[in-house]
Parts: sequence; C-alpha cells; structure tokens
Amino acid sequence: MQKATITLETLTCPSCMQKIDSAVKSLDGVDKESVNVLFNSSKVKLNFDDQKISIEKITDAITALGYEVKKTQVKAL
Repeated sequence: MQKATITLETLTCPSCMQKIDSAVKSLDGVDKESVNVLFNSSKVKLNFDDQKISIEKITDAITALGYEVKKTQVKAL
C-alpha cells in the first residue's frame, strides 16, 4: 500500500469536492475509507494498492474531470 497526497490547482466549490471524491473512490485499488478531499488546501489524500493501480491512473481520473494536478507525493505505508 502507498499513501498519496495530490495537490490540485484549485477547488472552487463543494460540488467539485464531491465529484473528485466519487471518481477517486470508484477506482479499483483505492482504499475508499482513506479518501479525503480537502477543500481549503486543494488536496486529495488517499491510500492505494500500487499492485492494482498507479498514481498516474488516479491523477488521470482527476484531470479527466477537468481539474489540474499540480503535484503528487507518494509514500510507502
């Protein structure tokens, strides 16, 4: 398992948070309980199984919604 912090360009509204939350939680390999979208800091924190999904696929799902990813940090759990 890996722990990731994804920094977004900006989150402008609570519905943006919900879209990102739903999209990330729907991905196979993401620990749904760990997903936390932080509105004020424009960050998404989550744990994922790097044997099932890559951080690139997670960020691709976010960018497909129209949000810009500024930076990602990944650490082993």
